[in-house]
Amino acid sequence: MNFDIWLLYVATVLLFMVSPGPSHLLMVSVGMANGFQKSLATAAGDLCANAIQIALAGFGLAAVVTSSQFGFAVIKWGGVAYLIWIGIKTIRSSFQQQPKSSINPTSPLLNLWLRGFITSAANPKAVVFFAALFPQFLNPNHSLAPQVFVLGVTYIAIDGLFLLFYGFSSSWLAQKLHSKYHALINRMSGFGLIATAVLLGFKKSEEH
Repeated sequence: MNFDIWLLYVATVLLFMVSPGPSHLLMVSVGMANGFQKSLATAAGDLCANAIQIALAGFGLAAVVTSSQFGFAVIKWGGVAYLIWIGIKTIRSSFQQQPKSSINPTSPLLNLWLRGFITSAANPKAVVFFAALFPQFLNPNHSLAPQVFVLGVTYIAIDGLFLLFYGFSSSWLAQKLHSKYHALINRMSGFGLIATAVLLGFKKSEEH
């Protein structure tokens, strides 16, 4: 792949990333409630789903994913419902007796990974996004598999950096707040999860 084409692709992805998406909002929520280290599990879940979507797009399965509107609706709204349920659960827990720390380190890593994975996987139209984006930067005169690999790894790396930024920033902010704000942090985290679900529900195929 030509280096100039790759730089243009990087610039294009960065433009898409400027506006925070559901996954970024989720990282803010998890980072505030669970700390930066735990938020890494959520980032990993999100990027795993992205890797699967990129693979599907690379193998030309976008049409298969979008051919079943019922299947798309089940996956999408199932993910939305899951995030709303977690958000309500988090808000309810904020009214219970709180520990001294403003960070909750007890959330299982698997649950946090699932939040990231489901948030990204609940948007199957992301496959269409990748399938529409990649051809703009592919050279049909060369082997496509290595090119798709480079584009996919680049996207995941850029998205990963954005996720780390949101997770670290929100965790740092939560740690700076006094423990008396722990309930407020939990409520903000819960409302953040619900907002993530709402944003995901209205998310269109052309968005990242």
